Amino acid sequence: MIKVKGAGKEIREAIADPSPECQEKAWNIVIPLVEKLKRCYEHSLELERIVPKLLGQLVGGRLNPTQHLETQQALVKQLAEILEFVLKFDEYKMKTPAIQNDFSYYRRIASRQRLDQTNEMIISTELANRMSLFYAHATPMLKVLSEATSKFVQDNSDNVDNTTETLGTMAKVCLRMLENPKLLAQIEREETHLLLLRVMVGLVILYDHVHPVGAFARGAHVDVKGCVRLLQAQPAVKAEPLLNALRYTTKHLNEDNTPKNIRNLLAA
Repeated sequence: MIKVKGAGKEIREAIADPSPECQEKAWNIVIPLVEKLKRCYEHSLELERIVPKLLGQLVGGRLNPTQHLETQQALVKQLAEILEFVLKFDEYKMKTPAIQNDFSYYRRIASRQRLDQTNEMIISTELANRMSLFYAHATPMLKVLSEATSKFVQDNSDNVDNTTETLGTMAKVCLRMLENPKLLAQIEREETHLLLLRVMVGLVILYDHVHPVGAFARGAHVDVKGCVRLLQAQPAVKAEPLLNALRYTTKHLNEDNTPKNIRNLLAA
């Protein structure tokens, strides 16, 4: 996960003082930040490419979801790490307005100087446009992951049930681990505990995006109520970003078939 300090101070100084020194100082700080943003955007394209292949291995063939999860633990771990990265990235992005501010400044200056016509070009105009659309979304990585998973389901309609059951089973496993005092006692690192929380929430969100009636309807293969109650029992600093992810990035929460008690549980 990148840490972006931001160039807000230097950008404000450059706007207030058009001297070459101030302009160059701001530019020299913004460029490395833009390069980081470019790498993150490229990582999202890699996720878009890899996730369908990963899901194809995890849900295809003759094995049922439980057998897949038991025999393909390396792939399960990869999917869990992707989910953790996605939730972590988006959580950080949402509380770092400097990301969009710095990139907007870069685009203004690049356009003014027509940098894409010189050897100083950092990113092309076309790439800058795509990056701008990506970072404009509140949760850009989750959007990419959800769309890649939904496309996989559309392209592999025979595997819809296996895909949703696999996601639901993984979410249940995370919940049971987090509810079990003996298993919790074995988790020594706080980051591992957070990983399980993020992965559980990511799985619920993905399930909601790919299942025809979503994660909140009665009979869904995920225990949304259990997940929400578990999150509410955590310190607010851990829980709120994940509860907000369930509130604002799921697809079916506000539909008529969502039980009222679930909606009330997730009321902000």
